[in-house]
Amino acid sequence: MNQKKIRSTTIIAVRRNGKIAMAGDGQVTMGETIMKPNARKVRRIYDGNILTGFAGATADAFTLLEKFEMRVKEYAGDLTRSAVELAKDWRTDKALRNLQALLLVADKEKTLLISGTGDVIEPADAAIAIGSGGNYAYAAALAYLDSTDLPALEIARKSMEIAAGICIYTNDHILVEEL
Repeated sequence: MNQKKIRSTTIIAVRRNGKIAMAGDGQVTMGETIMKPNARKVRRIYDGNILTGFAGATADAFTLLEKFEMRVKEYAGDLTRSAVELAKDWRTDKALRNLQALLLVADKEKTLLISGTGDVIEPADAAIAIGSGGNYAYAAALAYLDSTDLPALEIARKSMEIAAGICIYTNDHILVEEL
């Protein structure tokens, strides 16, 4: 049986002037078909103090988000410790090891990318992006950060709009959250 690959997103996080904005598109694609145009891939957790965004297989991402949220509660909102513990679980647990997703998480101080290979990466720049259109959104964000005084929220939105105009797996149904 020929399985269709599910492609499902672009997520970007942008930091500027003490604010963090995370944006995601709404498109979920299976093969050549748009299955859903308005998925919500950016969420607030921990009483609205942490932003999360995911790219990859939706069920896998929700499983990881749930595990991350449990770790955040366990470690009283410590983003780094929660991310490291999730990455350890993800890499060593037999059931989690095969999950296909990436997570971006952010609070007022830090932004982190968490992967299934055990990586917890804090970006060197004020922006980071994941997903099928991530490189387009990232490049746009770096250009806006370098050449404008736009706030984080506007840079995240405009960068997603550029990615949506280039990447066929990204649409312009953009949700932006800001801390």
